[in-house]
Order: sequence, then structure tokens, then C-alpha cells
Amino acid sequence: MNHELITFDQEQKVFHLHNDKISYLLAIEDGGTLSHLYFGKRVKNYHGQLRYPRRDRGFSGNLPGSLDRTFSRDSILKEYSTAGEMDYHTPAAIVRHPDGANALFLTYQSYRIEDGKPDLKGLPHAWVKNKNEAQTLIIRLEDKKSQLDFDLYYTIYRDRPVVTRSVQVLNNGQETVFLEKAASMQIDFADRNFEVITLPGAHANERHVEREKIGQGIHVYSSIRGTSSHQMNPFLALVDPETTENNGDAYGFSLVYSGNHKFEVERDQFNQIHLNIGINDFNFKWQLAPKAEFQTPEVLMVYSAHGLNQMSQTFHRLIHDRIMRSKFKDQLRPIVVNNWEATYFDFDEDKLRPIVDKAKDLGIEMFVLDDGWFGHRDDDNSSLGDWYVDHKKFPKGLGHFADYVHHQGLKFGLWFEPEMISYDSDLYRQHPDYLMHVPGRKPSPSRNQYLLDLGRKEVRDNIYEQMIKILDGGKIDYIKWDMNRHLSDIYEADLPADRQGEAYHRYVLSYYDLLDRLVTRYPNILFEGCSGGGGRFDAGQAYYTPQIWASDNSDAIARLVIQYGTSLVYPQSMMTSHVSVSPNEQNGRITPFDTRGAVAMWGDLGYELDLTKLSAADSRKVAKQVSKYKKIRQITQYGKFYRLKSPMTGNQCAWMTVSPDQSEAVVTVVDIMAYAQPYCTKTKLMGLDPSKRYEDVATQEIFGGDELMNLGFYDPFANGDFQAKMYHFKAVD
Repeated sequence: MNHELITFDQEQKVFHLHNDKISYLLAIEDGGTLSHLYFGKRVKNYHGQLRYPRRDRGFSGNLPGSLDRTFSRDSILKEYSTAGEMDYHTPAAIVRHPDGANALFLTYQSYRIEDGKPDLKGLPHAWVKNKNEAQTLIIRLEDKKSQLDFDLYYTIYRDRPVVTRSVQVLNNGQETVFLEKAASMQIDFADRNFEVITLPGAHANERHVEREKIGQGIHVYSSIRGTSSHQMNPFLALVDPETTENNGDAYGFSLVYSGNHKFEVERDQFNQIHLNIGINDFNFKWQLAPKAEFQTPEVLMVYSAHGLNQMSQTFHRLIHDRIMRSKFKDQLRPIVVNNWEATYFDFDEDKLRPIVDKAKDLGIEMFVLDDGWFGHRDDDNSSLGDWYVDHKKFPKGLGHFADYVHHQGLKFGLWFEPEMISYDSDLYRQHPDYLMHVPGRKPSPSRNQYLLDLGRKEVRDNIYEQMIKILDGGKIDYIKWDMNRHLSDIYEADLPADRQGEAYHRYVLSYYDLLDRLVTRYPNILFEGCSGGGGRFDAGQAYYTPQIWASDNSDAIARLVIQYGTSLVYPQSMMTSHVSVSPNEQNGRITPFDTRGAVAMWGDLGYELDLTKLSAADSRKVAKQVSKYKKIRQITQYGKFYRLKSPMTGNQCAWMTVSPDQSEAVVTVVDIMAYAQPYCTKTKLMGLDPSKRYEDVATQEIFGGDELMNLGFYDPFANGDFQAKMYHFKAVD
């Protein structure tokens, strides 16, 4: 049967998902086993040569009731493994039955093919504009004894080297069971000497690129912090040892989810690679009553035959085009000034006005009022949950100050932390049960703040009603949604004891529900995500907020590594990056103003300092940066992005963006340390039209596109540490 993008060979029992770029092959093997055959570069036809070799493998069991010792679910490459079927790989799913057993034996039952791509209710996901854009294969696996069905969803886009995966579990039996694990996908590879790339980090030190060989055994990359976390981003790539930025195979996997996640990579006894991705099964136990269903988050699977840059560009376009929904995703992002590092909690309207005035003079486009405007919050020990204006700071109301900001020609933004509560708050005094805690135990503070029991609808409704009283006035242009701690004391008060294993996931679903209600009600407000910087920087968050504060570390040199790693998956328009003071308040580093500006222009430019305290010289530099950025931000925010030099492997970091028509390019090269006898270094560009001639806007020199890409140019010798050089090229033909 031929559905254009998806075919099923009835004779060979092979499914083939394909477009002009990629193929994905899977087959129905002995015992109804769904096996994996191939994922990679497009093949026109498949002739059966990848039927898994039959061999009697000692200590690898066989199919129930079978005397054939040559077929084992423990050795064959599979699409979805479960506990209890004598497959000793890390299972993708575990189910606890009423009799206490966790046995499942999933066999192929049926398939269907649909045009387009179904939505995932309550979860962020990739979407389609029309049904012709993609096709979806749904394969049903069943456990005959329990009558549990696992529907495996595969969507292939027509024009992208992308397959998306998710799983829906349906209980068609008569008894309630508990899901103890339900991965979103599994994929197995034979005869691949892969290395694994991940993005670990810490608060203020997020998303470092780590690359390592895969030894035999199980390797886990995960978060149990209730969010996608600063510590391990929900992304992983499998690459060949020779893969570079521009050459070699790269398989990228991004989980569209903002909570606990788990990526399991296993090299087995046969030197095969087994990968599971999904919700972390730590403290996860989901009740599945008869006729109930459970939907896993989605995984974005990207294949690149030309290295990491091509993989990243595919992710960038997919997240921008088909994850983000905001009207702002295609609009130029405003240049902001945030008052936090200028005033912290010590401000009132009179103190803020001069910052607004100076911002206007410098050409900045938005003023963002950060923490401290609500309740009686003069430090971080009170008022979270009290989303009403502090009239000591704004005696004429927040609207009066917003009017002033607008009158000065700037947009007005406001900070919220809607998921948190303080002991010292009216909300806690009125509703102490709203604070998430385990009965009989004192909850643990972090930054002296606590979590709301967000899984309860009445709690979400309370916060929602408070926020719309502020937002319905129509004077807020931007919201910075922060979350300055991770989850602990996990307990949802309206769930019975045997369902507390649902609390982590229900928190994430409830967060999505609250956020979705707000972004839907206020489509003209630009929402920015934040969690102490980059603690919830993931594809799921992009579904609601088209930009995210990349890190609380605003030091330009530290940001080189952070933003370099971030760019592996996420588009530059998603990253907010600000110029802050020097010496930097996080690490004390002294960095030139020009370098701070050059690095911040990598994403969405802003300023995190007191503009009124700038010297005359620095004020002129800000005005110059703002003017320059307005000329290039269409390219830097939405152009095709290339990493040229890694700050983790050398003394330089370099990147560039190219306009879609290849008529303009912006290039930045940063020298980290200066030397008395420096090496001569060159920068070669990428993505230009080799037949065009390009003018360096600053020097008016003319170069061929082929020259800039093949010959490159010598970098100037750095005179001092932390020097940056920006280039702007325009086609002249």
C-alpha cells in the first residue's frame, strides 16, 4: 500500500517512511516482534537484506512455546522493548499488574496511516499547517493477556530530515494497572561505533557540549529535578567518531518536555546500541484504569549526513517553524533593558524613571520591571503568590508607570514567578494547603521560597485570576516567567496514596495548562521563559514562549560556551542574551564593552545594568551597539546559523548567520586570551553563494563568496584578553 511518504510492503512486512532526504525502515518479524531496520540517508527501495541474522545466542531466550533457538528478542534490533519478555535490554515500558507481575509481551496487531499529524492533547508537540505536509504511521502493539495496547506514533515531514515519535498506552482490559515506565521512543543500531553528545551543566553554567565514547553497559543522562534542568538538557546526539561540525553522520534526539526526563544509551553484549528516551521513571507510577489512556511526550529525531551544523539547522527550523506558535516567532525581538542588576529590590517609580529616560535616549525599545513590584517584597523572603501591586513603590499604581514607559516610546515588560509561594504572603495565610508538601513533614526551602501544589485546579485558577487582573489592563507588552528553584516535597494533595507517583508529571501538565491559558488569552504579549536562567530551556517550553533567558550568568566569556552548546539544538531567536556590568557580578571577570555587546548580539540583545551609571564613553558604545543591532538583527535572529570555531577546543569562538537569500552575513570571532607571540589564525566562512561578490560593510573591501569560504581571512592579533571582532558582509552583485 502506498501513501506517498509511508509505504507498507505486505510480502516483506516492512514499513518504509521516506522523503527526499531520509528513510526509516521497520519490520514485523517472528512472533509479532516489531524490529528496527534502518534510519538514515534516503534509499529508494528496500530488498530485504537487513533481516536480522539468525543465530543461537547463549543466555538469550526465545519466543514462548518456540523450539527455534535462533530468534531472540534479547538480540534483535527492536522498536519497543518491555519488561518480562526475556529481553534484557533496558525496557522502554514497565507495567505493574494487579497480581504484582510486571510482565508484558507486546506483539504486532495492526497499523494505520493518516495524512498530517495528530495533536497531543495537553502536551507541546510539533504541528503541521496542512495535512499534505506530513504523514503519520500508527502501529498498534498489544499484550494479549492484559489487553493493553501500545500505539507507536511515527510522523515524517515531507521536506525535513525529521521523524517524530511518541507512544499512547490504552487499557482495553478489565483491570486497573499502573504504568511504571513509558518511554516515548526506542531505537536500536547494529555495527555503529557511536559517540554520544550531551549538554550537561549547572545553574549559571548550562549546556556544555560533552562528547564521549560509549562503553558496554547502560549510560543514563537525566533529570529528576521536576524540570528539564540546568544540569542535563533533554537532548542527545549519536555521532560517528569522525563526525565534525560539517562532515559525518549525526543523529539528534530532542524530547519536547519540560519535566523529569531520561535518556538511556546501552551498548549490549553484541556491540549494539540501544536508546530509550522519555519521562524519567524515578517516582513515576501512573494509574491506568479500564478504557483510560496515557500519552507520552514527543521526541524529535533528526538525521544529518553532513555533521553537526546541518543537524542544528534542522532543529532550528523545526523548532521555529513547527514548535513555536507565538505571533512573535517571526517578528524582530525588541532590545530590552532589565532593571534587576541595576536596582534589585531597591526601587520605586521615581528611581526607575531615569533608567527609562536613558533607555529612550540610547534607542532601547523595552523596559522590563523585574522582581519586587508586588506584595511587600523588599527582599526574596516574602510575597510570592501575592500578584498585586506594591503601592509603596507605585503609589499611583503600576498602570501609571506603564503609561510613562509607553509615553517615552518604549514597551513595558513585567516579571512573574507564578509557580511559587512564600510563607510570608497573603496567599499562604489564606490557603496554607496551597503549598506543596508531604503531610506531616516540613517542606524544604530554596531561596526561601516554596512550590505551589500546581496540580490542583483551584490553585492554578487562583494564580490565573490574580494575573489576569494585572494583564487585562492592556498595558503589559512582555512577561518574563521565572522559576527560581526545582521541585521537592512532591505530593499532590488531591491524589490518593497509590497515585502519588503521578505528581511529577501532573505538575508539568498543570504548568502547561496554566501557561497555555495565558498565552491564548494574551496573544499580543511576548512571553519569555526563565528558570534561574536556563533551567527550563527545552523544545517543550518553546511551544509557549518563543524566547528564553539562556543563563543567569551574563559574563560574555562564560556565555561563549553556554550559547555554543545551546545552538546545538535551539535557534538563536530563542536565546536572550544581555550586556551586563564589568567586572561581572557572577565571576568578577573584566571584559571589554564591545565584546560583551558582540556576544549578546548572538541572540536577542538586551542590557542588564544601570544605564544611568554609564560613563559617557560607555553610553556612546551602547547607542552604537543598539544602532548596529537594529541593522543586523533580522539576520542574527532568523538567519541560517553556523558554528565556525568552538571555545571548548581552542582559544577562539566564531559563529555566523546568513540571510535566507545569501545576500548578507554577520560573522563574529572572539579571541579568549592574548599572547605575546600569537599564532596566525584564519576564519573561513560558510553558507555564502560562491558566485556572489560580498562587501565588508566596515572596510568596503570586496571578496568573492568562494574566497571567503575556501581561503578565509587572517584574524587580527588580539591586543588584550577577550577581544571580539564582528564582520558584516553584503552581496554587491
